[in-house]
Amino acid sequence: MSPKVFISYSWSSSLHQELVKNWAEQLVADGVDVVLDIYDLKEGHDKYAFMERMVTDESVTHVLIICDKKYSEKADAREAGVGTESQIISKEVYERVDQSKFIPIVCEFDETGNPFLPTYLSSRIWIDFSTPDEVNKNWERLLRVIYGKPLHEKPTLGKPPIYITSEVTTPTSHVQAKFNSLKQAVLQGKRGIQFYRNDFLDACIEYADELRIRERPKVSSIGEKVLEDAKKLTLVRNYIVDWVLLESSTTPIEIFSECLIGFLERLRELKSRPPQLNSWNDTWFEAQSVFVYETFLYMVAALIRTQSFQSLHEMLSTHYLLPITERYGDKAFDTFITFLGHSESLQAVLAPEGKKLFSPTAEFINKHADRNDLPFKTILEADLLVLLMAFLDPEARWFPQTLYYASYAGDEFPLFMRATQHRYFLKLVIVTGIGDANILREMVKEGQERLGVRGWANFHYQNFWMMMNMDKLDTLK
Repeated sequence: MSPKVFISYSWSSSLHQELVKNWAEQLVADGVDVVLDIYDLKEGHDKYAFMERMVTDESVTHVLIICDKKYSEKADAREAGVGTESQIISKEVYERVDQSKFIPIVCEFDETGNPFLPTYLSSRIWIDFSTPDEVNKNWERLLRVIYGKPLHEKPTLGKPPIYITSEVTTPTSHVQAKFNSLKQAVLQGKRGIQFYRNDFLDACIEYADELRIRERPKVSSIGEKVLEDAKKLTLVRNYIVDWVLLESSTTPIEIFSECLIGFLERLRELKSRPPQLNSWNDTWFEAQSVFVYETFLYMVAALIRTQSFQSLHEMLSTHYLLPITERYGDKAFDTFITFLGHSESLQAVLAPEGKKLFSPTAEFINKHADRNDLPFKTILEADLLVLLMAFLDPEARWFPQTLYYASYAGDEFPLFMRATQHRYFLKLVIVTGIGDANILREMVKEGQERLGVRGWANFHYQNFWMMMNMDKLDTLK
């Protein structure tokens, strides 16, 4: 059951009320049921009875007390019997229920740096929401309290995890703060969006780069090390996907596409050998290889979701500048196939005993497909679209690992199924650059032969031609 919170605040100003409303909307977006006077208090209701009922209601898991100077003054006055504002919680009401139900949110400090809090809350631990930066920094903390999922929870005693032995710490709060700042800048139409964007993308790259191994890891199992780091990287994967969903829907195509390509080149570099390494093992970079492949597929899925077909075309037709440590002879660029990744080391830690996984990388992606807006099936569709582009590109050799998980009965993928109709086929035309369905079919047949699809092991049940709805493309007006 979703947590439910009641927000108590002072009507200090219209600006303050709007701020509280924004926080309430963000809580709802994060799955929290919110009770707020502007939503739930109707004409004819007794305001004080409404507030008291919400505080004592057992279905309300927490009460957020938004504390500024006026709230503190009025709460203390109500304790003395002269309070007038019905949205203010009195000491009497506060003491009727379990006090752990209350979460003080500090919005203002006095001239000596002390928070404005009602007297009855002065000894309680509070959360700082006094500035936008503090809100960004502490939002996760608030949600963890509401959901009862503390950041620091005593675990069951076991063996030291790999991230302890590697002595790498990579908190994501910095990335989260940068994304929230970018999101607010975009939604509010602020000037200088590129500076917020650059800060966020830099934070993502820095986070992932900290996990790149630069000396022989002191671990007993490289598979456990790869798994541990790959799990950490899913956190920043989600922020990158949030960015794609946000800006592909709001930023002019030419600006966003340019940023997308530039970032993808930086993302690709993460799975390469750092230039300062002269001695290494390729397994050291498998976590980054999985991360780059997984994030690439998620970005494709996100662009399909926002119907950003021109950006998809740019993403899947561009030649990417390779990292300096992977340039050989005249080869300095590669197609989208450069984002394909794998990890055999994950086999030992992900496969059930006695079983051989077709693709440990796909197994990892499947197990960590944790987004409701982009479930695993959308990642399969993204992989299928990339495979289509590989069929059309004589330079491309793509192996769609996630499609091992396509249904034996044959999954239907909306992008391809809808392209039966001409108006939806035109969207596929934007991505592929091919306007005639018959020509597309011939090129796909040639691509399947070139890639030797019939000889791909363990794809006995998957018919890519049928998955792409090839026979029916552009057959309905």
